[in-house]
Amino acid sequence: MRAIVCVVAVGLVVGCEDPGAKVESATVEAPSEQAHAAEPTETPPAKAGPLLSIMPGNTKIAFVGAKVTRSHDGGFTKFAGTVDVREPIEESIIEVTIDTSSLYSDEDKLTKHLKSPDFFDVAKYPSAKFHSTKITKTDTGHAITGDLTLHGVTKSITFPATISKGADGGIASTAEFAIDRQDFGIAYPGMPDDLIRDKVVIKLDLKLPPQS
Repeated sequence: MRAIVCVVAVGLVVGCEDPGAKVESATVEAPSEQAHAAEPTETPPAKAGPLLSIMPGNTKIAFVGAKVTRSHDGGFTKFAGTVDVREPIEESIIEVTIDTSSLYSDEDKLTKHLKSPDFFDVAKYPSAKFHSTKITKTDTGHAITGDLTLHGVTKSITFPATISKGADGGIASTAEFAIDRQDFGIAYPGMPDDLIRDKVVIKLDLKLPPQS
């Protein structure tokens, strides 16, 4: 019997690795005060470009959450936003608003629970918003900084991303990073023997066609 218990315990440990520990975590700070507004006047203005739409047809916003025993995939199906494309690309501005009631997961019961006050509390907080404040070039791609409002809490986050502009003027971007749900007041612990992990992996995939 002891051997069986040990085998089961080992199986649980092997099968429930923390997905949030496998990706880079976003840097989280106090919300910005729109640093762009304080740029020196001698800085050349960015060249304005097209305004490309972010919508479910060209963008995926997904997440992976986990508890001790397993992980769950989810995402959102309703959101809208824009990328104000500028030259250079690092001067572009990203804005998106997510309808939190459009949340889904890989289990119907879990979806209902995630929408409850234990987690997103979609009745009280019907939307989540992101507004970029800075995009910088890095050795591996880009780093996007912006104000994320989630669960009624606004924080400035910085996360790694890839951004490319096509010859036709379209924009493609991907990102995968982790945020700590506790930073946004989502503190439900889970069951005593099946605790919920704090880090949630965010996966973004944008393929925005050029302005028609």
